[in-house]
Amino acid sequence: MNFASIRFSLRGLAKIQGARRLKPPRPPITIAMLRALHSSLDLDDPFDACLWAACACAFWGLMRWGEVTVSGRTVFSPTTHLARVNAHLLVDSFDKEYVRLDLPKAKTSEPGKLQSVFMPTGGDLCPAKALSNLERVVPASPSDPLFSWRDRLGAVRPLVRKAALSRVNEVLASAGWGNAFGHSFRIGGASYLLGQGVSPEIVRIAGRWKSLAYELYIRSFQNILSKHFVDVMV
Repeated sequence: MNFASIRFSLRGLAKIQGARRLKPPRPPITIAMLRALHSSLDLDDPFDACLWAACACAFWGLMRWGEVTVSGRTVFSPTTHLARVNAHLLVDSFDKEYVRLDLPKAKTSEPGKLQSVFMPTGGDLCPAKALSNLERVVPASPSDPLFSWRDRLGAVRPLVRKAALSRVNEVLASAGWGNAFGHSFRIGGASYLLGQGVSPEIVRIAGRWKSLAYELYIRSFQNILSKHFVDVMV
C-alpha cells in the first residue's frame, strides 16, 4: 500500500469521524472470550443455541450486532432482517466450504439491494457448525428469523439485542472479563484476522467497510502487536 492511498483512507476516516468521538473505544471480543462463550452456553438450549450462532457469525463475519439481533420481539421483518432462507452453505473454487448470509438490508448497501456476508468454516468455533446446531435445536420455517429461538410455549422468537448482550456479558463476567458491546464482535473479528496476517484490504472487503477504517483496527492494536513485532526485540 502506498502513502497516497493511506492518506486518502485517513482523510475519508476523518470525514466520517470528525471531532465527534464522544464514546470510548469499544473493547474487542477475543478468541479466548469466544471460546468461553462456546463452552459456557448450553448449545442444547434454544436461546443459548441461537445466541451462540449469532456470536459466531458476528465475529467471523465481522457483522454489526444489529445485523444478528433485532431491537424488539415484534419488529422482525424478512424484508429487513436475516431470515432462515438467507443462510447458505456453499463450496468455493478451492473446494472449501463457506457460509454466505444475504442481508436484505444493510447500513452500507443501496436500498433494495442484498449485501452478502462471507465466513470461513472449520474448527470448534465454526459458524457453519453453530448454524447447523441452531437448525437442529430450533427448527423454523424459511421466513422465520435466522437467529431465533422457541419459548416454553413453542413460539418462534427473534434474538433481541438487549437480552442477547446481557447473556453474553453474564458469561464474560463469570470468566473475569468486563462488559462487551455489540460492536465488540466486529472489532474483535477484524483484530484477530489482522493478527493472523490477513491483508487489511481483505479484512475491509470482508467487513464491508467503504474505506480502510484504520481506527477500528488500531483501537485494539495492543492485542495484535506481538504478532507483527515478533523477533524484532534485541
